[in-house]
Amino acid sequence: GYESDHLTLMQRDKLEDFLQPLTMVDLFETTMRQRMHKSEAEIALIRQCAAIADVGGYAIRDAVRIGTREIDVAMAGRDAMELEIAKRFPDAEYRDTWVWFQSGINTDGAHNPVTARQIERGDILSLNTFPMVSAYYTALERTMFAGEVDPASLKIWEANVAAHEFGMSLLKPGASCSEVTRQINDFLQERDLLQYRTFGYGHSFGVLSHYYGREAGLELREDIDTVLEPGMVISMEPMLTLGEGQPGAGGYREHDILVITDEGNENITGYPYGPEFNVVG
Repeated sequence: GYESDHLTLMQRDKLEDFLQPLTMVDLFETTMRQRMHKSEAEIALIRQCAAIADVGGYAIRDAVRIGTREIDVAMAGRDAMELEIAKRFPDAEYRDTWVWFQSGINTDGAHNPVTARQIERGDILSLNTFPMVSAYYTALERTMFAGEVDPASLKIWEANVAAHEFGMSLLKPGASCSEVTRQINDFLQERDLLQYRTFGYGHSFGVLSHYYGREAGLELREDIDTVLEPGMVISMEPMLTLGEGQPGAGGYREHDILVITDEGNENITGYPYGPEFNVVG
């Protein structure tokens, strides 16, 4: 048995050369579907991981100052999460926890590299924390502004927050990923903002290798018809990106993790989103 979604042609040829008997079965669809449904133990772990991501978020908020480099803010968030992981899981092995923190036009890609750019007053900021515990991946992502936010930026930010809240309200048993996507598309189209949408609106959580991805069948995209069921864990994370030179230029992104329940969903992300809390420094 093998999973074709991350097996190279070279390695597959080697399996054909060496395996006896030569019967190969592609199990990627089966294992992917299995991983979409989390056990109670997995959800308990993911819940703790989401809380650790929040710890990183608060550390980043405290570290943001005019003149501070992106790399310094990112390290503050990463260090806080690693210490929290060690506190909660003293018998674990620690690897691959990271932060992406961007400022100004560097926010134009969801996961651009961290740089040594210094934060300037009025900059849009993008907070992205990713704790990894025993191969389980979670995330927190927030739009922030340094010191103040101009009216054009505030309008886009508030619209993306509204799309985020609307999207979270749609995540319930019986809803399909494609239908959720269509409804958020319509929401943004009514506000003449759909052209600034960057990518899909959310994805699964759980065991992950960030070298080859996660469960492709639980992505909030037009081409995914998976129906949400209790026990699934999925994000809501709309992003709007306006190009350099436009009013409100930059990338706006909010991200919460939700557990699908019998009646709807439970949001396990605690760090606040929106302008009231996230104009900082």
